[in-house]
Amino acid sequence: MSTVIPPVDDKERGGDSLGAERQGGARGGSSSLVTPPHDYGWRLEDLDNDEMILNMGPQHPSTHGVLRIELRTDGEVVRAARPHIGYLHRCFEKHAENVDYPGVIPYTDRMDYVAAMGNSLGYALAVEQLMKIEVSPYVQAIRVTVCELQRIASHCLAVGAYGMDIGAFTPFLHLLRDREKILDLFEWTCGARLLYNYNWVGGVSHDLPEGFIRAARQFLRDFESVTFPEMMDLLISNKIFIKRTAEIGVCPPALAVSYDLTGPNLRGSGMPRDLRKDAPYMGYDKYEFDVKVGKGEFGPVGSCFDRNWVRAAEMAESAKLVHQALDALEKMEKADVHEKVPKRVKPPKGEVYSRSEAPRIQLGYFIVAYASGINPYRVKVKSPCFTAMSVFHILARGMYIADIIALIGSLDVVLGEIDR
Repeated sequence: MSTVIPPVDDKERGGDSLGAERQGGARGGSSSLVTPPHDYGWRLEDLDNDEMILNMGPQHPSTHGVLRIELRTDGEVVRAARPHIGYLHRCFEKHAENVDYPGVIPYTDRMDYVAAMGNSLGYALAVEQLMKIEVSPYVQAIRVTVCELQRIASHCLAVGAYGMDIGAFTPFLHLLRDREKILDLFEWTCGARLLYNYNWVGGVSHDLPEGFIRAARQFLRDFESVTFPEMMDLLISNKIFIKRTAEIGVCPPALAVSYDLTGPNLRGSGMPRDLRKDAPYMGYDKYEFDVKVGKGEFGPVGSCFDRNWVRAAEMAESAKLVHQALDALEKMEKADVHEKVPKRVKPPKGEVYSRSEAPRIQLGYFIVAYASGINPYRVKVKSPCFTAMSVFHILARGMYIADIIALIGSLDVVLGEIDR
């Protein structure tokens, strides 16, 4: 005997219009597939399982240190990015509490080791402010000379390596050639090519050697007449390079300010902020130079292209500053560069926060001194590279995987300073 199963109508299935809604959804006339009319315990968007976690890194030395980026990708699109830092931690701030004030200077060089002159200068300025020491104009001119040469050397590596990240190999060789010429000048002056221990509290470690001014001027002539035009022509004005960088990594001015970006990263967003102009130190108010800012010439203001363009343009401004500093040195009589260096650096009890415009970004030192101690009680560094990486996850959202490399390079971070 056979059993006849009666047909089940739409109401007994749990809805009188679900089948019609499915048909309508198939025709594009209903959104019931996105939000079903009944609670089935799931949503269609929860079934989006095409995302993948991709580890970019840890890698070295392409990021000037060891950096790992954890990407959540949907195909080639980055949905989220999380930087993982701390692989290069060497306890700078704790070391500074266990050595005397002059002994901290070699440790400062090891933070941003690509531009060490700016690190030691910032620390020396902070201790001099704490001890109310004012160095001579001769020492100030020497410091401006070496620090602006260091800015050119730092940007040579930043712009050249950035071009190589994008795929342009030749400009890197040209810029590295000129960086080596600057390092030759530094080695001639203090005996070191990377970690200089040059800017001391109250002075500098060595006077400029005989013939330095002539050699520096020859370098500047070659740089301004050959290398800088080559860089602007081969790389910065290259159509492929512009297409790869002018529309990505856009950081609007409001976002840059809210995340406390400084230096070329802030100026790339169109903000004309430079401590050498806004809060002059070391006699910068006597020098003539322009603050270069991103213009959005080929895309939105604040793109990867704008940040890189600012660094390239700043090299020409630093060359102008070095020319002026060398002119000032030629008009001065040689002086003792150790004249204001204390025999024993022992600041009075107090605290100080000092800022300087380092080659990479604005660098700050907070120092706490006790009257009875020859060691700093506390040395805290405001790392500009750390603040630059803090906005990375915002800028990376929605980019393609290949553009993540361009974004990292445009921020120009050094992990030794981030991890410090």
